[in-house]
Amino acid sequence: MDNFGQFVITGIKSTSLSAEETEFIREEKVGGVILFSENFQDPSQLAELVNSIQKLRDEYPLFISADQEGGRVMRFKKHFTQFPSMMDFARMDSPKLIFEAHEILAKELNACGVNLSYSPTCDILTNPENKVIGDRAFGEDALTVEKYISAAIRGLQTNGVMACAKHFPGHGDTSKDSHFDLPIVKTSLQQLREREMIPFVKASKSRVEFMMMAHLMVDAIDDKLPTSLSSKAYDFLRQETKFSKIVVTDDMDMKAISDRYTTEEAALLAINAGADMLMYRNMENAVKAVNIIREHSKKRLMKKEMLVEKQTRIERCKKENFANYQPIYIPKISDVFHSQASKSLMDQWNRFLTAKV
Repeated sequence: MDNFGQFVITGIKSTSLSAEETEFIREEKVGGVILFSENFQDPSQLAELVNSIQKLRDEYPLFISADQEGGRVMRFKKHFTQFPSMMDFARMDSPKLIFEAHEILAKELNACGVNLSYSPTCDILTNPENKVIGDRAFGEDALTVEKYISAAIRGLQTNGVMACAKHFPGHGDTSKDSHFDLPIVKTSLQQLREREMIPFVKASKSRVEFMMMAHLMVDAIDDKLPTSLSSKAYDFLRQETKFSKIVVTDDMDMKAISDRYTTEEAALLAINAGADMLMYRNMENAVKAVNIIREHSKKRLMKKEMLVEKQTRIERCKKENFANYQPIYIPKISDVFHSQASKSLMDQWNRFLTAKV
């Protein structure tokens, strides 16, 4: 095996690829790229960037991913429909409208070549002090959140964008933000099963392509390791949700992990624990992760069968979803934005707001 880069999703620094980024993505056969607001100027530029990334592919296209949830988590804004938060949108009490919103989100992302969205948020806002999740959740109880999960996934995945259910095993009952610290969850195993798992089980049944493992300390699962580094947590995910597709970590550069482990330590722990793909906002750390996985594999400190199993999941996903891949034809992009469907949906939202005043 020589394509260890397939196990990482890397960030890039700007609106175009540097020579160093180009070399890393091409030579290491990187599995995917995550894009942020600093990578975006407008839809045409975004499509040009994506086309330049995909030119570097080996056999299969790369996962081109972003957080494009609606509300305050929207990496791309100019020309993209600016949906309200999912909690606000869910106040309209219509899975059909949630489907339509994600259909529009997907069409706009797909027009620019983004093929993976880190949504829907399956977290339940059970802690009102939880600012990192807050109105990103569909609701404050399991049944409300579950009600919209399938609609969101179908809206994305029937329109060319894979969905990723997050943040397993549930980030809703925390007060700390894993970007800056390691949240601690004291929820019992029984309560996790009776509450937090419900939306994730729904996501699995809805054939979501990805699930994201969060950086949480959940004593009921593992009182020694964060969930993203714990084999017990990955086993729990597979067993409880019957999910057999790709599990990706949340950003491994978050301080919940980076303040406690070196990049190399965390990468090895996560891969050995059960992660299929590791996400890094900073390419420098993605490079370190690839190198340490290669080193341990060549020294036979890592089971080849385990890596082959991960590789098979990734290749199966790409084969099934990218069979008809074509580069983005940039002159056609503008046809997708400011659509009548988008205008109609936002008009409904504005009428709803007006009626509530």
